[in-house]
Amino acid sequence: MRILKVFHFCRHTMSVRRSRDDYEDFQDRGTEESAPPQSPPPPNNLDPGAHIEMSAAVSGVVPDDTFTVDQAVNALGFGKFQVKLSLITGLCWMADSMEMMILAILGPALHCDWHLSEWRQAFLTTAVFIGMMLSSAFWGHLSDKYGRKRSLRLAAVMLAYWGLLSAFAPTYSWIVLLRGLVGFAIGCVPQSVTLYAEFLPAHQRGKCVVLLDCFWAVGACAEVILALWVMPHLGWNGLLALSIIPLVLFVIVCEWLPESARFDATSGDSEKALATLQKIADENGKPMLLGRLIVDDVAQMNRGRIRDLLVQDLKWTTLLLWFIWASCAFCYYGVVLMTTELFEAPEGSLCTLSGADESFTCTANCRPLSSQDYLDLLLTTLAEFPGILFTIVVIERLGRKTTMAFEFVVFVVSIIFLFICTSSRGWLTYILFVARGIISGVFQAAYVYTPEVYPTSLRAVGVGTCSGMARFGAMLTPVVAQVLTRTSIHLATATYGIVAILAIAAALMLPIETRGRAMA
Repeated sequence: MRILKVFHFCRHTMSVRRSRDDYEDFQDRGTEESAPPQSPPPPNNLDPGAHIEMSAAVSGVVPDDTFTVDQAVNALGFGKFQVKLSLITGLCWMADSMEMMILAILGPALHCDWHLSEWRQAFLTTAVFIGMMLSSAFWGHLSDKYGRKRSLRLAAVMLAYWGLLSAFAPTYSWIVLLRGLVGFAIGCVPQSVTLYAEFLPAHQRGKCVVLLDCFWAVGACAEVILALWVMPHLGWNGLLALSIIPLVLFVIVCEWLPESARFDATSGDSEKALATLQKIADENGKPMLLGRLIVDDVAQMNRGRIRDLLVQDLKWTTLLLWFIWASCAFCYYGVVLMTTELFEAPEGSLCTLSGADESFTCTANCRPLSSQDYLDLLLTTLAEFPGILFTIVVIERLGRKTTMAFEFVVFVVSIIFLFICTSSRGWLTYILFVARGIISGVFQAAYVYTPEVYPTSLRAVGVGTCSGMARFGAMLTPVVAQVLTRTSIHLATATYGIVAILAIAAALMLPIETRGRAMA
């Protein structure tokens, strides 16, 4: 077999030196003797990655002398390169987490300083999610068309700039506008997962993407600790200003962030893709694959089109994922916002929050978050770490779909206990701890599944639109968590439970399981 491969390679090398007529005669004789039949022309409806591979095959390239980006990434394994990439993209996640965690702290602070009603307080949170929802598909399209790295760097600069300006907002209207622009920039952050996943070997992708969420949990905890230290001395203005530190660091180290080799390959830039793969080989201490990367001009076609997510083969998957992401964000941010609302309530039975007839628009009626409130908020935030570990354990055993469904079930069971009126602050903290930990696990599983199910030409826009739907769900949740909760804690809890039950059905109805599946 080894001799036969060498013979094929030598025959292919000699053929390019012959005239066209002699070459065709030679090919005819070779075909009669041992060469496999030529493949038909590739159909036009293939995604760019498959189109490249087939078109290279019909051009006469010997299969043993070629490799794809996916084969190279799997062969080069997980090493120093992926560790550095984890740290860089992790900074991006920390920044996103800190900006989102601010919402749970900023609302009560402005409620006291500016005498905001609960509706205006809720709309401040909603404005951020509106910006994220409107921009997620935009950033996905930009990432698929011009590259993941360019989009992330641009968004990080915008996010740091608008985040800093928010600290100096003089009026309620200004801070709503600036936080909305912050949300617009945050809409690009999920593309860091797209970039990260495209550099991971298939058998380690699930665990690594879930572990990346550790940076989200670290960012959330860091924001609470920062608020505990800053709020008594510098107030919410200082908190907003200091929270952009991870963004500034990300912008600085972004110079070392590589562009996705898959993106370069499907864009027809084989030299750049090969250079990136060579860099992976050097840093991981592995030999680079020999041969030719399967890339040609056929890859120059439209990428990142939202309407392609709704073609016949992807439509049902896309619609179900949109609902799952919206439900997950609705429940996750609902728990985050309800936590500060419940901790802000007077001591005593949990039921006293229901039926509260105060508008709380007066400073005299305002109770700022205390040190104990921040410590309890930190405790519930730490729940994300057990959620990460739990998801790592089950996602490769149960698969992506079943993991999402199972964790939604646990979430429903946990929040049922909020129906029980209690005077125990510890019991309330424990319920919120479990609920937040398990719903964060659903988010992690969704972030693993979504990049795996879409092809390279649609991966960024697929993640982007799913993220946009998540922001739509998050945009609705302040009305329940910050307004309806003050009217009826039971009605608010039931709303989250019903949405989670519908999401269980949606997860089980997904037509594709991606566990162990190579990225297209």
